[in-house]
Amino acid sequence: MNPVTTVTGTAYPWGAKNVDTDVIIPAHWLKTVTREGLGRGAFETVRAQPGNLFDDERFAGSPILIAGDNFGCGSSREHAAWALGDMGITAVIAPSFSDIFSGNAFKNGIVPVVLPQEAVDRLLEVARTDPITVDLETMTVTTPFQDRFEFALDPFRRQCLMEGLDEVGLTLARDTAISNYEAGVMQHRPWMAGERANAGIAVEGTGRT
Repeated sequence: MNPVTTVTGTAYPWGAKNVDTDVIIPAHWLKTVTREGLGRGAFETVRAQPGNLFDDERFAGSPILIAGDNFGCGSSREHAAWALGDMGITAVIAPSFSDIFSGNAFKNGIVPVVLPQEAVDRLLEVARTDPITVDLETMTVTTPFQDRFEFALDPFRRQCLMEGLDEVGLTLARDTAISNYEAGVMQHRPWMAGERANAGIAVEGTGRT
């Protein structure tokens, strides 16, 4: 997972409410065994409409999506976060998120920014013509017009995003502690380590190993 400290650029000024995961990535795209290419299926039903926002050249490749209340509701499919990431989206701004989607976004390097509706409305207006910045250092969303909106994020999740640590990365970061623990188990409680660890231990009273 790539570290995220600042996300700056154009933003999709969508603002739609109650966008469920089936809208983000339709079910027939879930047959894939890889995350790559899911961006092509993102918002497929929306893109089927002429003149839709996601195919507007002004916003092509935008790293930020501005949405409405309850973004990511519906099924728990992690593919929704994968699809947004494959589109190049690194931050989603909305008044609220589905809890499951918010967790999936965090695990995949996407910043879920919760702001009041008034702030979202202002950002929707700015995004039509100018870039927006999401800064995890200062925990703010800013615009070229001196708008500054503060947001909150769980400190642990913020640290993981800024250091690029997903669940695998967190485990690898504890590799030394894990190895030391396993070595201690092998030495002091070999019976807990299974047959391989016990293979070299003499069987009491037999003189055999």
